[in-house]
Amino acid sequence: MASMLILYSTDHCTLCEQALDWLFSMPELNGRALKVVDVADDDGLLHRLGDRLPVLEVSGEEMAWPFDATVLRRLLNR
Repeated sequence: MASMLILYSTDHCTLCEQALDWLFSMPELNGRALKVVDVADDDGLLHRLGDRLPVLEVSGEEMAWPFDATVLRRLLNR
């Protein structure tokens, strides 16, 4: 089963835009679903993740920006 990828982000976040561009540039993500969640729509997420945005969740594990390509590949290959 493919790993679920969730990018926690918000509008007008330059780092979030950079993270999304970086993710789209990774060939390993071709054909995988990426869900983008705006933390501004959820007070709990905003409180928990707001100062670390963007945050990528892969199979339940979170990584704050800048993401580590080696770690991401390892998580994707589980």
